[in-house]
Amino acid sequence: MDEEYEVIVLGTGLKECILSGLLSVDGVKVLHMDRNDYYGGESTSLNLNQLWKKFRGEEKAPEHLGASRDYNVDMMPKFMMGNGKLVRTLIHTDVTKYLSFKAVDGSYVFVKGKQATVSSSLGNRGRMYELEADNGDDSTSCDDYEFCPRGKLEWPSSGDD
Repeated sequence: MDEEYEVIVLGTGLKECILSGLLSVDGVKVLHMDRNDYYGGESTSLNLNQLWKKFRGEEKAPEHLGASRDYNVDMMPKFMMGNGKLVRTLIHTDVTKYLSFKAVDGSYVFVKGKQATVSSSLGNRGRMYELEADNGDDSTSCDDYEFCPRGKLEWPSSGDD
């Protein structure tokens, strides 16, 4: 490992990774470090043991849940518009050698402890979907979120319907 760097980037969140990539593409000598035993900052994806340790404080999840490596839990949704600025920046930094882009059929999201399904829909975009905002009774249309411009939010049946 080299002893001298022009820039040291601390953290491996999306912003830090993009900054590090842009600098290195421009020929800057970058050392990129993270204090965690995983990369990705707040937008990381954790395997089962990492998830268990983060939220339960225990090193390993119970064996009956299966192999830890079979789990990949996103700490926040990671949807990008196909031709947005972020995608163009990722292509420019040449990180596309290490990742792939894929169309997503659907996603499962927990909002205030309840599971919601965000799926694509070509139907009426009216008020068929709403997300309750974190700050109380305000409602936010799904149109406000880039990840589901033509989607609908379906709440699972509680059995009491």
